[in-house]
Amino acid sequence: MSLCQEAYRRCASVALALALVLIALPSLLNAQTAPKSSTMSSGDAVPKAEWFIGYQWLNPGGNVPDQNTPPNAFKLPSIAPGMGTNVTYNFTKNLGLEGNFGFDYNHYANVEALTVGPKFTGRGEGVNYFVHTLVGWERLGARTHGDFASEGVAFVLGGGMDLKLWKPVSLRLFEADYQWSHQNFARLVSTAGDPLRHPEYEGVRLTTGLVFNFGGAPEVPVAAACSVQPAEVMVGEPVHATVVASNFNPKHTLTYTWASNGGKIEGKDTGATIDTNGIGGGISGSYTTTVTATVTDSKAKKNNTASCTASFTVKEPPKNPPQISCSASPSTVQTGTSATITCTCTSPDNVPVTVGGWTSSGGSISGSGNSATLNTTGASSGPIRISATCTDSRGLTASTSSSVTVENPPPPAPQASKVNECQYPNVKKPWRVDNTCKAALDDVALKLQQDPDAKLVVVGNADPTEKRKNLAGERAVDVKAYISGGEAKQNIDPSRIETRTGNAGTATSEHWIVPAGATFPGASTTTPVDETKVKAIPDHPKPVAKKKAAKKAE
Repeated sequence: MSLCQEAYRRCASVALALALVLIALPSLLNAQTAPKSSTMSSGDAVPKAEWFIGYQWLNPGGNVPDQNTPPNAFKLPSIAPGMGTNVTYNFTKNLGLEGNFGFDYNHYANVEALTVGPKFTGRGEGVNYFVHTLVGWERLGARTHGDFASEGVAFVLGGGMDLKLWKPVSLRLFEADYQWSHQNFARLVSTAGDPLRHPEYEGVRLTTGLVFNFGGAPEVPVAAACSVQPAEVMVGEPVHATVVASNFNPKHTLTYTWASNGGKIEGKDTGATIDTNGIGGGISGSYTTTVTATVTDSKAKKNNTASCTASFTVKEPPKNPPQISCSASPSTVQTGTSATITCTCTSPDNVPVTVGGWTSSGGSISGSGNSATLNTTGASSGPIRISATCTDSRGLTASTSSSVTVENPPPPAPQASKVNECQYPNVKKPWRVDNTCKAALDDVALKLQQDPDAKLVVVGNADPTEKRKNLAGERAVDVKAYISGGEAKQNIDPSRIETRTGNAGTATSEHWIVPAGATFPGASTTTPVDETKVKAIPDHPKPVAKKKAAKKAE
């Protein structure tokens, strides 16, 4: 066998033994930390002594000298026929002392091992796990072209699992051990330094069979039973808890401690009271609370503590959501103006409330506290819906909305406008409407024809250096005369033309178109012309002499 093969065999054997130990450890630790107050049935009794006997298989895990062809080595095969037995005395529930004997025999060799050492057992419901570490003596006899034997130290590390059948008998489902031994074949192997002079064997041993249990009685555990009254209360109502202890030494004084995962608990001896104020109701409106009592016998060294729990339900009183109402002022606005929305929020349960969550279907809304301002700039005409939410300190909400109607602003009021004005440069006839002025007046007449509801206001002005009486009024009535019946035959109704005198201090006449519904802006700074006293002066008056000659001819 090569060195690699030998190393692989040894590593595999060690790995298997260690794996078995690792499998057993979690269960052993769980068994050690199990509550002392757990109930133990008669089948769970801890026996004072245990005797195992069963079938055993061994892989010796090494070579022996071959006398036929020295220094050749012969690898021992696995030895299927075998028997194993051991006796364990239990000092405690978990710790015992084990004496172990194994015997395996076949055509090539026989191996007997006698070892002793501590055994650690984790006891559970219906199953026990154990590990042991044993040391002792091993005898190896070989029959490979000659009989020879050797005795040496042996070491066993492993563990297994027992299934409880009934109190006296258990089934050892398996026991797997790593078995190491050291032998001396110096009398057979003369070459110094040859590994077969002092070989080491690293093997695996598998065992199964029956375990017979002797002595021991089930430990009667101490116990505690808790109860609460009432089992269901509203927040703020008290709950009373009691505990009854059993199987404790009646001569010892017991101590009681109380704990609760909700509310404030005050306990004394076998009774306690829980204050349920502040216990939340949870999503469903109820909260299950647990009260725990621990009973301790401080004089007892073991089996001296028991605990129990009891549950009760705390319900919150019915929760009423808040109430909210909102109003808008004003309720109708023109585009671009704002409205104020005011809300009133109250809680039927008198808990704190806040208003928020302002939204609007148009415009923009900004709120603070119980009021908000709606800005309608850019909003379309029509109703805008404003919503607000009232939230109480418990998270309950209520929402409502109010409406503001947005109207487009009315069209601007018609305004009077100055169309043009005329100059009067004729010194001899300073009232005369010349051709330049007539052209301007034709434009004025055209606008009056296009807007038959409009009026014309003519304001005549005079330069302070002009000394002619009523010259400003004459200029105004001459303009009226031209537009209502001059050479251009505009035929504008004279009633649509109003004449006034102004104080501009210039030799001009101003022509203002005043649409229907509009007012003349200079009404307060100008004066109406009394047309009964101020008459229009014809541009080309007929000669008086010709009129008299015509009358004589008749």
